[in-house]
Amino acid sequence: MATRRARSPRFRTEHDSMGELRVPADALWGAQTQRAVQNFPISGRPMPREFIRALGLIKAAAAEVNGGLGLLGKGAASAIRAAALSVAQGEHDAQFPIDVFQTGSGTSSNMNANEVIATLATRSGKAGAKAVHPNDHVNLGQSSNDVIPTAIRVSAQIATVEQLLPSLKHLRKAIEAKGRALGKVTKTGRTHLMDAMPLTFAQEFGAWAAQLASAQGRIEDALKRLRRLPIGGTAIGTGINADPRFGKAMARSLSVLSGTKFESADDKFEGIASQDDAVELSGQLNALAVALMKIANDLRWMNSGPLAGLGEIELPALQPGSSIMPGKVNPVIPEATCMVCAQVIGHHAAITVAGQSGNFQLNVMLPLIACDLLDSIGLLARVMRLLADDAIAGIKPRQDRVREALDRNPILVTALNPIIGYEKAAAIAKQAYKEGRAVLDVAVEATGLPEKELRRLLDPTALTRGGIQQGGGGGGG
Repeated sequence: MATRRARSPRFRTEHDSMGELRVPADALWGAQTQRAVQNFPISGRPMPREFIRALGLIKAAAAEVNGGLGLLGKGAASAIRAAALSVAQGEHDAQFPIDVFQTGSGTSSNMNANEVIATLATRSGKAGAKAVHPNDHVNLGQSSNDVIPTAIRVSAQIATVEQLLPSLKHLRKAIEAKGRALGKVTKTGRTHLMDAMPLTFAQEFGAWAAQLASAQGRIEDALKRLRRLPIGGTAIGTGINADPRFGKAMARSLSVLSGTKFESADDKFEGIASQDDAVELSGQLNALAVALMKIANDLRWMNSGPLAGLGEIELPALQPGSSIMPGKVNPVIPEATCMVCAQVIGHHAAITVAGQSGNFQLNVMLPLIACDLLDSIGLLARVMRLLADDAIAGIKPRQDRVREALDRNPILVTALNPIIGYEKAAAIAKQAYKEGRAVLDVAVEATGLPEKELRRLLDPTALTRGGIQQGGGGGGG
């Protein structure tokens, strides 16, 4: 007779200071995490991967530092460090289910990390790690109030250094390269969406590259303040229950573990009570989004048509643009870029509100700041590479359309202002536009200047170099 195999239990019982609670049998977390899972069924969005990575690095550094200070046994320190690094490496992401919209201090996420790491360390079987406790050992010398603000800074700095800045530099180089490739091709400039003085594609693209260079400089400057860590301040900034050497040792350890520079904040009260550094970085991401939306919209206008729009360039055709209009192709990468920028601008509004949302010694919207800041960094990093590789790199100028518009541009007459005066030049421009004629032809009739001289004065490419045009005689000003 066949024997029935015993069914493994679906739950186990855990306890915390509030009592017992059932936890899924296969979960690495404990009672405090389970309470948060039950308390916050709000968005279904867990904390970002980059944030979990930062928590793992912080707990690994804390174990290393506490072990070095003699506050934690070598066996426990080694087991906690190894477990925390496995969390940082993404081996246990499914064990971090707590919703973004949770307790404002992020205590739930800190305890989630403490419980998972304690379980992993205890199960490692290492000598001296038979009963690692989430609070007493993994959280030694720490508070959620300094861990979570530190995790925001660590995760945002790492994501900026590893993802955002490389993508920003990549896009800038792509724009510069395309500007060089288009070289001296001259086109009509536009102000107020109306014809203006000419410029080269290289000059137009150069302005975009300069915008990105400025954005990069502002972001790098913001990182100088973001890297100041409040860890070691514990509950409110006084450093209660932490060794006085803990904060500086943590900054050194995290710098080594992450491969990027961190330092211990001089005033840990500031880093716990306020999130101004995160708001500042978000502000620079907001400024980058503004620049990218300008660039993307310029591309959309330049690509518009191809017959009834400006039609100055052709962007790569990536997919059909309509379910009903055959042959239609849309500028999908610039459109996606604009949507990303809109989201980042929205995130900055949320981070701004969150940044001032605290009283006295603690900000209480920390998880929202972390989530939106990291989302902005990731979105911008990814879309900038797409914009570089799938749009900018494949641009083809439509030189026939560009030249046709340039030859008929009545604003070229601006170059004659020093010779014939503003009012006479304006009359020539208006006549050329009204009659649909080239400004050169009208100027020959109206000024009495030799055609050869006018061709020199009105040469669009020469006008892109600026300066005052000097004539050989003719009308007055």
